[in-house]
Order: sequence, then C-alpha cells, then structure tokens
Amino acid sequence: MDLIGDQQSFLDYCLALVGAGLTLLVSAVVGLYLWPLRRRHPHRAAGHPLDFAAATRVAETIMAAEAADPLLRPESRSRLLSHGSRTDRVVLLLHGYTHAPEQYDELAEEFFARGYNVWVPRAPRHGTVDRRAHHQVEADELTAYAARALTVAAGLGDEVGVVGISGGAVLAAWLAQVRGDVVRHLLLLSPFFGPDPRQAPAFAVKPLIVLYGRRILPDRVTSRGYSLSAVTQYLAIARGLPGPPRRSGLVTAAVAISPLDGVVDRRAAVAVPARIAEANGITLRVHELPESLGLRHDVLDLAALGPDGSDLRRRYVALYEGEPEPTSGLAGTTSGGG
Repeated sequence: MDLIGDQQSFLDYCLALVGAGLTLLVSAVVGLYLWPLRRRHPHRAAGHPLDFAAATRVAETIMAAEAADPLLRPESRSRLLSHGSRTDRVVLLLHGYTHAPEQYDELAEEFFARGYNVWVPRAPRHGTVDRRAHHQVEADELTAYAARALTVAAGLGDEVGVVGISGGAVLAAWLAQVRGDVVRHLLLLSPFFGPDPRQAPAFAVKPLIVLYGRRILPDRVTSRGYSLSAVTQYLAIARGLPGPPRRSGLVTAAVAISPLDGVVDRRAAVAVPARIAEANGITLRVHELPESLGLRHDVLDLAALGPDGSDLRRRYVALYEGEPEPTSGLAGTTSGGG
C-alpha cells in the first residue's frame, strides 16, 4: 500500500490547501513560513539499560497486552524473534504508516536465521480493527514508541541496528541521531523525508505540516484513505532532525529505493541519510531496485516475487551489514551516496 496515492494525491494535496480557503492562506502565508517546525521531543534522553531478561519481559508484556486487546488485529501484533539468550547482534524493525509488524515477516525471518534477535514493535494507533485509528497518531507518541523500542532492542543483543520503511525510516533516522550511543547500523527503505514533488510541491510542504500537522485545520483524508494530519506527523519529525547531523557511533548506513516510487521525494531519500553518514565519516550505500521487479513504494512487498523475493531479502541484509551484496540474477544499482 502506498503512503499517499499516486497521481490522485497531487490533487488531494492541492484541494486540501485550496479547501482551507484562499483568504486564510494569503493572510497567514507569512506566519506559516515563519512558524517553527522543530518540537521538543521529551524522549531523547537515554532510558535505563535493560538486561536480556528485563528486555524480554517488556517485549512479552507488550505482546500479551496486544493479544488481549480485541481492538487489535491478531496478525498485526508486535513480534519478538528470540534465540533465548542475548546475541551478538540485534535488529529493530520499524514498519511504515498504515502498516503493522507483519510488513516485516519475511525480512525478520532472514535476520533471525542469521543469528540476530529481532524486535518488531507495533506503532501507536496501527494494526487496529478500526482502519482509521492511525489518523490520530501524533509525532510525540511516534518518537516515544521508537525510543522505547530501541531500549528493548538494546537489551536483546550487543550490536544494535535499525531498519525502517517509509514513515518508519524517518523514525529510524531519528533514532540514529538522538540515540547514536546505541545505533550502529541503519537501513532505510523508501524513506519518507518528503513527498514526491509531483504530488506536493516543495512550497506546500511546510504549510501542510503547520495547518494539518498541528491540527489547526480539520483533517483531510486523501482518495487512498491517508490522513494528512497523520502523514504530516512524520514530515514534522523529518524536518526536526538535528541540523547539522550529529556524529555518533554509526558504522554502516544504507538506503534502498525503487525508481517506480511515486510517493517519496527520492532526492531527499538519499540526501538526508547521506548527510548523517558524512557526519559519521562513513559512505552511504544507495541501492536502486531494478524496475523489472515492479515494486513501487512498499519495497517489502516480497511475497509475489518468488525467488527474487529471497534474493532481495539477502540484499537488504547485506546493505544493512555493509557487506558485499550476494551474487544472483537480480540486477540492481548500488553506489555510494552523497
């Protein structure tokens, strides 16, 4: 499922702005562009470190509460793939907007088979029976969720990394900056640092974040069922990343994106993590998926790819680990970004 509908989304964005009233926009234009987007996120401080037993208890408590909640879809609950003891490597997988932990089922198994402990938490207001619950998600609860998830992951293994897709990639980048003492590996899949300019021109993004992200205007839902109030929460987090980027303990950083992705700003998808990588003295690896796969925004939609799905999972792990990509019949372009 795309984050924002393709061609129709441009019209949705424009109608959202026009529908707010030309008078309102003209009279407020100066205020909108001067309105500060950066928020104070109270969850930046490192939490108390957990040992393996405590981290496992926290994860199991979360999963038990979700299992008892009739408002959650059973297939969308948080997942813990554990080897039963602390491992050398652990990975945190953050799903995308409107999705839930099952988005990572295949990639989680790939990491687990390689000896990782794997934590795949459910984002707030996602995976519910009410498919519109995610409309109410807020930036602060998303960053709180990401920070708590990283604390759990850090208790499950020694070397910690984060993989995020779409809106989850924004949270992964945020963690790599505010918890640089923990995050060593970063893989961003179709990162949503901004919408495709063909859907929303650059000049419209900040007014959208202010008007809809701050809920000054009533929410508007696109033709594909995506809430502007919710989408702009992720954009607000992206705009609030530390600038200039902070130097941390990051060892590898990579981006995978499809040339068919009509949802994200593909230039920003590379430029933002490239700056983070540069601040850490490492090279960002950028992998452009082959068009022949037919994948668009959701580059984890692997089930229909057959053998290519297995190849792509292995490539994602190689990108994450900073290792040479496995040889297969799956063509693609990998380069250093910057």
